[in-house]
Amino acid sequence: MQRAKGIEVKSVVVQVAATLALAFSFTTVVVLLSGEPPLAAYGHIVAGSVGSWLKVAQVLRVWVPLVLCSCGLLYTFQIGLWNIGVEGQVILGAIAATAVLRWGAAVGAPTGILSLSLLAAMGCGGLWALAAGILKTRGGVNEIFAGLGLNFVAVGIILWLIFGPWKRPGIASMSGTEPFARELWLPTVAGWRISPYALAAALGVLVLTWWTLKYTRVGLACRAIGRNPHASFLLGLRPDRWMLVAMMLAGGLAGLAGAYQVLAVYHRLIPAISSNYGYLSLLVVMLANYRWVWIPPIAFFFAALNVGSIQLPMMLQMDSSLAGVIQGSLVLATLVVHGWARRRQRAS
Repeated sequence: MQRAKGIEVKSVVVQVAATLALAFSFTTVVVLLSGEPPLAAYGHIVAGSVGSWLKVAQVLRVWVPLVLCSCGLLYTFQIGLWNIGVEGQVILGAIAATAVLRWGAAVGAPTGILSLSLLAAMGCGGLWALAAGILKTRGGVNEIFAGLGLNFVAVGIILWLIFGPWKRPGIASMSGTEPFARELWLPTVAGWRISPYALAAALGVLVLTWWTLKYTRVGLACRAIGRNPHASFLLGLRPDRWMLVAMMLAGGLAGLAGAYQVLAVYHRLIPAISSNYGYLSLLVVMLANYRWVWIPPIAFFFAALNVGSIQLPMMLQMDSSLAGVIQGSLVLATLVVHGWARRRQRAS
C-alpha cells in the first residue's frame, strides 16, 4: 500500500514538473522574442508576489476563491463531469450575496446579514449548477455546452443588474454597483489585507472536501459512478441523481467564492466579479491530478502568477498578459503530459 502511494506521488510530481518545464520553455521563447530578459521577468513576478507580507496577503486573496472553486470541481471530476459552468456559478453566487446585502442595508438589519448572504450565494450557485446538471441528465445536453451556455446567461444577468436596477444613483458604469457600508464587509484583522475568516473557511472547505470524498457515501458514489456508471447500479446507485448532487455541491462552493469576491475583495458587484477564477480552477484541478492535497500549492502558484505579473508593465515595459501566456501554455502542456502519461499506462 505504501509503495503504491509512493509511486502515485512520484507520478504526480513527474507530471507537474514536466508540465511546468514545457510551459516555461515556451514562455521563455515568447519573452526572448519581446526583447526582454526572461530571468528578469520571472524575478519581477516572484518579487511582486512574495516579496513582502502585503504582497503575500494579496496572493492569498486570490488563493481563497481558487481553492473554493477547485474543491467544488473535485466532486464533478470524480463523478466524470466537466463542470465548465463553474464561472457562471461564481457570478450567480456574487449576485445572490449582493441581493441579500442590498436588502439588509435597505431594511437596516446588518446583524446576521453576512451569514445570510453566504448561504444565499451557496444556494444560488448550487441551483445554477443544478440547471446544467438537469440539462445533462434529463435533456441529454453535454455538460460542457450546458455550462458554457449558462456562463453567457450569467454574464448577461450581471451586466443587466449593474447597468439597470442596481446601477449607481445617476450613473451606470463598469465600476459596478454602489460600494457597501463597512459593516457589510467581511471582518479583517488590523494590518491584514485579507480576512482571516476567509482563509479559515477555505482551509475548512479543503479538509471537509477530503473527508467527504474519502469517507462518506457521497465520495463512494462519485468514485463508483465516475469509474463505471453502469456497474454502479450493482451498488444501488442512480448515476443521474448523484450527478445532480455533485453539480450542486460544486456550484455551492463556486457560489461561496462569488460571495467572497463581493464581501471581502471588491465590496460591491462589478461585471468582472469572477476574475476568471472559475476557468482557472479547472486548470488547478487538472494539474493537481484531481487530488485534493495538491490543490493548495498549485492554487498558490497561479495566484502568485496573477499578482506578480502586475509588476511587468512597471519594471520591464512588458504587458501583464504574460501571466495569461503562462496559463495558456500550462493548459496545453497539461493536456500533452496527461496524454503522454495515459499512453505510458496503457503500454505498461
